[in-house]
Amino acid sequence: MNTASGQLFQDAFDTLPLMAILRGFDAARTVEVSRRAWDVGIRLVEVPIQNETAEAALHAAVVAGTERGAVVGAGTVTTVERVERAVKAGAGFTVAPGFSHEVAEASLAAGLPHLPGVATASEIQQAEALGLTWLKAFPAAGLGPGWIASMHGPFPQARFVATGGMNLTNTREFLAAGAAAVSLGSALADPDQFAQLSELIESITGKKADQ
Repeated sequence: MNTASGQLFQDAFDTLPLMAILRGFDAARTVEVSRRAWDVGIRLVEVPIQNETAEAALHAAVVAGTERGAVVGAGTVTTVERVERAVKAGAGFTVAPGFSHEVAEASLAAGLPHLPGVATASEIQQAEALGLTWLKAFPAAGLGPGWIASMHGPFPQARFVATGGMNLTNTREFLAAGAAAVSLGSALADPDQFAQLSELIESITGKKADQ
């Protein structure tokens, strides 16, 4: 079960090591930006679910993703109750800002790959004890690229998705430091940043992004 959990992230990030986080948008805007992400090759979209409006946005993105063969997950899953809400909305995976044994187990039991937030060696160790090797480094900008490199020493199996304060500039720095992927938010929603996103994708993959 845990191996399958990691396989979703592995397959998606092998193609392009970027994930989209769409926080605070209504359903229509969430679907619009999700499609923008899929169009440039980003395979995973995360929609945080802090309230009912966000849950409706998640469900709308899930429906749109089904049409595209794309997977949409629920973010800010901090309680078992939110795991249940994520399942109800049709989420394909869950993401949390921190590590909770109960939340991780509930998500895995529901068949949803889980990406827990970590910021310390203790949290990484606890997550790996559950078989979770794909981990969300949060808040990445505060931790810094050096944190990624340092943690790979004692935890060589860990695959970090750098999240929090990430932009088109520091994405390259984190990937160079060993991050397996980076989560972007404003770069997809802001027209000026989105116009530059193709350059970032080309520098990562060596191929021009379709827009």
